[in-house]
Amino acid sequence: MNDYIISVILGIVEGVTEFLPISSTGHLIIVNEFTGFTGEYAKMYDVVIQLGAILSVVVYFRKKLFPFFYSRSSEEKREVWNLWFKAVAGVIPALFIGALAHGFMEEHLFTPAVVLAALILWGIFLIVIENRKHTSSINSVAELSYKTAVLIGFIQCLAIVPGTSRSAATIIGAILLGTSREVAAEFSFFLAVPTMCAASAYTLMKHGYKMDAHQAGVLATGFAVSFIVALLVIAVFMNYIRKHDFKVFGWYRIVLGIVVLAYFWGIK
Repeated sequence: MNDYIISVILGIVEGVTEFLPISSTGHLIIVNEFTGFTGEYAKMYDVVIQLGAILSVVVYFRKKLFPFFYSRSSEEKREVWNLWFKAVAGVIPALFIGALAHGFMEEHLFTPAVVLAALILWGIFLIVIENRKHTSSINSVAELSYKTAVLIGFIQCLAIVPGTSRSAATIIGAILLGTSREVAAEFSFFLAVPTMCAASAYTLMKHGYKMDAHQAGVLATGFAVSFIVALLVIAVFMNYIRKHDFKVFGWYRIVLGIVVLAYFWGIK
């Protein structure tokens, strides 16, 4: 299959799955196995195109994230800066733990077996959490304390294991810490911006210099496609969670894990 066609497919998969609690990395690894798009370049590619999806957050939430609109009062600008400071505080645990564990995880855990296990286990966990009665004491991102932001950041570190889902870990963690579903999703999106900027920068420094012109073009294609698709998905997802819970994503994870497991089991 042509590399650019594979890149478009992976860009669509990334754009659709990045902000849903179903693991974009897990889906990319599974698609990589089916298309034969594997190796060191593929690992780097999978990380960097996620930044394309993440940048759609900046565009979609630009009114909440940009402090320099002329119509903002000094207090409103201060609230925007506080949001960014909370996101940066939340990413600090991932920077330390990710730097320590990245090599081991990439070498030993970026496999379909680990992804499938994580998909199923976290799918069950998501359903269990949603079946519990919980009340939200934090109903806007502005109400998040720095302590809560850092705790969510530590929970985000669970997503180092592929198949877990960064958004699933942060959304579940935020809900358990008392946020509403909408606040949990929003802060998960905001936290993704510095997290994936750091991850992409690290990966490009490590592998980017090895790219030739063809590989750079393939990467740019996936990056652009993931950005466009993710921008559409965010709008649909934010509207969805105002009226529904996350159980459907838990069931999806379980079914996908079982189906793909049966497929790989059947061809061996």
